[in-house]
Amino acid sequence: MHKKMMAAAGGGDRLTDLPEEILLYILSMLPNSRQVVRTSVLSSQWQFLWKSVSASLDFNSEDYCKPYKKIYILDYAASVNRELHYWRSCEKIKSFRVFPYSYQDFIAHDVDLWVHFAVNIGKVEEFTLKFCYFDSLDFAYKFPEFAYTNTVLRNLVLGFCRLRPSGNVKWSNLVSLSIGDAGMTEGVMEKILSGCPNLECLELDKVVGIRRLEISSVKLRKLIVTIYETESADDDQDYCVEIHAPHIRHLELSGLCYDKIHFQLRNVASLVTAVLSLNVYFFDLEENLEKECRYLQELLHHVANVKNLELGPWCIECLSILEFKGWHVPPSSWKFLKLNAALEQYDYPGICSFLSSSSGLETLVIDWCHPKPRELLSMYTNEDERRRRFETHSFNCSLPHLKFFKFINFYGKPSEKKFVHPLIKCLCKNATALKKSVIACNFRRRDVFWNYVVRSLQVCNVPNYSEQKHWFLGTP
Repeated sequence: MHKKMMAAAGGGDRLTDLPEEILLYILSMLPNSRQVVRTSVLSSQWQFLWKSVSASLDFNSEDYCKPYKKIYILDYAASVNRELHYWRSCEKIKSFRVFPYSYQDFIAHDVDLWVHFAVNIGKVEEFTLKFCYFDSLDFAYKFPEFAYTNTVLRNLVLGFCRLRPSGNVKWSNLVSLSIGDAGMTEGVMEKILSGCPNLECLELDKVVGIRRLEISSVKLRKLIVTIYETESADDDQDYCVEIHAPHIRHLELSGLCYDKIHFQLRNVASLVTAVLSLNVYFFDLEENLEKECRYLQELLHHVANVKNLELGPWCIECLSILEFKGWHVPPSSWKFLKLNAALEQYDYPGICSFLSSSSGLETLVIDWCHPKPRELLSMYTNEDERRRRFETHSFNCSLPHLKFFKFINFYGKPSEKKFVHPLIKCLCKNATALKKSVIACNFRRRDVFWNYVVRSLQVCNVPNYSEQKHWFLGTP
């Protein structure tokens, strides 16, 4: 191809004659950095051109992921070291991602070299160091002291690393920080936050040891926290994570919470978006069901004024119990609501009760792809009570601002999902401003179900039905 180009130019090389700015732009559009390096064979003038292109290095450990085999871990470390040797002369490395299978003492020096390359030699903006597998936090990789001072890093992701800075942390340009599978004291967390004056997003994934998370920064607007039961939780007292973040605007809480492990929101007055994807398990459910429901009530109280709310399966399951007990959801301000759950018919009263407090709602999304393994309501009531509650429930609330609702990843048939029809009917009937609805499903004979829904809406004389746009999507 190169010879044809030279011949077409009468012996010249049109590609090489292009301005360097254009050549660098062309190279930057190639899929990966290795292909950029291979262009050096096109011409002697191209031999070093690749060094001026911003590179992204990604070392996945899939080919070496065989547990407890020292030889595979060493092979992976050697492969990363060989690659980095050739990239030392690159002028700009934008991102460097490395995923060793597990940390062992015999690769400590190698990992130190990778961190040194990222913060001192490559001066990367995005650095990821995540170990895929670990036995215990006590044997995690100790993040080196020299790496706590850096003015170039913008995005940092650490997994299974011990953070114990002896001095001050100076990550002046860091915008996003993600820490996973780590033990950390509140003092270390405070030191890290004080050393990141421009941090905008913080993610803590299974980070243990913090009982009080206080974020006073005005710039830090997004907080994601995942919690799981840990060995550090004291059997004799609750392991509670208090969150004080008055300026946070986006909050996501997820994970697996047991009897003594939970979140408490103390000050989140500026929240705009809240995602509650928790799964709460109490070992003695009959004794603690009231406590579990109160926990949800407390969470909903703190997010009542958000504009965007997303609820997971556990939240939706508890809503039906609360509705059965006669609890009414306080009026809320949310305009966008997403429910993540494979709904059952006995969820219907709880969801309707929840929507009755959402008069300002403009968009409703229901995602069916999230399973609900437990049956809390069946433990709280008997089958006859639940059936009677479902059959006699009336949905009389008004949704004057609801303009769009969407069901995605729906799977089922009319005979199996009898509650879907009344739910859609209620939404269309009470949403006087509804403009568009979408049902996206992934089962065969979906046309039968769609015709069933359409006929039902027509028979029920849904107001403004002819003016509404209904879309039915799916895969064969």
